[in-house]
Amino acid sequence: MDVKILPHESNTPPGKLADAELHFTDGPMVGLKLVGFAVWERKNGNGRNVTFPARSYVVGGERRSFVLLRPAGEGPGPEVVRELILRAFEDHERAAGVA
Repeated sequence: MDVKILPHESNTPPGKLADAELHFTDGPMVGLKLVGFAVWERKNGNGRNVTFPARSYVVGGERRSFVLLRPAGEGPGPEVVRELILRAFEDHERAAGVA
């Protein structure tokens, strides 16, 4: 699996640094990509965060999100994906001379 970083474009929300995609390079999902990840500057300015693809819905007038990438059982869960995306973003910054 490869992580592709798409730098933010104009008209993005404040704090959004980039979008990210997971490109599958082997196995039954080869040739597919999972989109909807985003890299954000933390509100307190201390580090970065990754948001995952989610679907919004409303219950009783309250807006909620249903995260689409979830653990299937035992194992490290989504934290591994979060770290992969953050590392790919740091590599992207270094290559672009931003860091």
